[in-house]
Amino acid sequence: MTTTTSETTVVLNSAGVTAEDVLAVARHGAQITISQEALDNVSKVRAHIDELAVSDTPAYGISTGFGALANRHIPNELRTQLQKSLIRSHSAGMGPAVEREVVRAIMFLRAKTMASGRTGVRAEVLETFVKVLNAGITPLVREFGSLGCSGDLAPLSHCALVVMGEGEAAGPDGELYGVAGRPAVAELLAAHGIEPVTLAEKEGLALVNGTEGMLGMLLMAIADLRNLMTTADITAALSVEALLGTDQVFLPELHAALRPHPGQAASADNMLKVLSNSAIVASHRVGDTRVQDAYSLRCAPQVAGAVRDTVTHAELVATRELAAAIDNPVVLPDGRVSSNGNFHGAPVAYVLDFLSIAVADLSSIAERRTDRMLDPARSHGLPAFLASDPGVDSGLMIAQYTQAGLVSDNKRLAVPASVDSIPSSAMQEDHVSMGWHAARKLRKAVENLRRVLAIELVTSCRALDIRTQLSDGELTPGPAGAAVLEVLRAVVEGPGTDRFLSPELEAADVLVGAGAIRKAAEQAVGTLA
Repeated sequence: MTTTTSETTVVLNSAGVTAEDVLAVARHGAQITISQEALDNVSKVRAHIDELAVSDTPAYGISTGFGALANRHIPNELRTQLQKSLIRSHSAGMGPAVEREVVRAIMFLRAKTMASGRTGVRAEVLETFVKVLNAGITPLVREFGSLGCSGDLAPLSHCALVVMGEGEAAGPDGELYGVAGRPAVAELLAAHGIEPVTLAEKEGLALVNGTEGMLGMLLMAIADLRNLMTTADITAALSVEALLGTDQVFLPELHAALRPHPGQAASADNMLKVLSNSAIVASHRVGDTRVQDAYSLRCAPQVAGAVRDTVTHAELVATRELAAAIDNPVVLPDGRVSSNGNFHGAPVAYVLDFLSIAVADLSSIAERRTDRMLDPARSHGLPAFLASDPGVDSGLMIAQYTQAGLVSDNKRLAVPASVDSIPSSAMQEDHVSMGWHAARKLRKAVENLRRVLAIELVTSCRALDIRTQLSDGELTPGPAGAAVLEVLRAVVEGPGTDRFLSPELEAADVLVGAGAIRKAAEQAVGTLA
């Protein structure tokens, strides 16, 4: 594992950050600076917390225990130990380590919340978080441990533990620290000139009580889906072309005016552009006895468009959550320190689940088009399984099996996590969002969708090549299809006898994930939505 670095610098201030800032830090290693305005504001609010810490009036998380233990007053001499105990005990995750970009998103988003001045931490805590990120140090956050309520507690605690010089982490070169037989995390911090923090009153809670894990994964899923939705329109159009379908059902007058869902109109417009100037489409506009194409072709914009509108709604929720400053207790602008329930992840959990449903359906309709191209009873003259010599060769038969397996997995992942609350903390936390779990399964579903589209891409392009061969070069795809074919053929061979297929599908998957298919189509027909 290596660190991806960027010359981009993101500034943390009290006003917050954008989704683009999160992606720059999480995925591209952007460096972070903290504005002086934010540091001054953080220090000003901290002074108020210090006053409460010496007051005789109990203040939750400052001079009391946590959760179901909130009624115990903690004397001054035990408060540093209280913060250490909180982070150590809450670092209780299990399972494999989550992805580096997820951890970086978690840490950056928590730093964003600290910079808001609403958490009451000292400036040095915020600065240490940023130093760890800028050094490319990644805490090991385990798969299981968050219920999506009271914040993503265990994931954030694993991050906080590393800032304290404890726990487990990976250096910028991927070397592990804090695990059995390896040097301690404190040595990793020291090698980068970072002094571990000793947490003071309130700071333990301030580092763990937020929705950063589920929000970070939501933001990255939205970014990935923006690319994949356009690619889905392209592969759908290529499948329509390969199956001798009509482009007339994608005319704008059938969408924006008659059924004004913006996503549907955008997808229909994309497909019409991709099919423009296609000799294959033009060849069957006269004398074709078929009245209508199958639903998986004709209704592609309706399904893909609904996915687009779902993503737009999720983006609205994510934008609102980005503007939030979540902690409990939280320091209000007038100085009051107030207990609250804003850490509950329901708003984010719902859209994470909603996206999983949409992703499952988009992958399902793509698989139906693939299956149609492989079936000689429905493919209008294409050989069985697009094989060179059906019977001797199996062609893409098992590629469709793989695709069907991915689609089946996505159907399972579409089962909502947010309806499955389970009580915790001696029934004090008796309703939770399960938003972290919703985010983890969405992440897997998006990955599955990318692979499903890669298989549809390989299938439709092989079908288009065969159409051209069978017509002695007369039936050729339009400019967009030709451009996509050129890009794919650089890494995946055209029709022929059976060969080792897995590396070709993996190569197509890389192209889809990198946005290369969208780029190729846009170079041929202009910008796609």
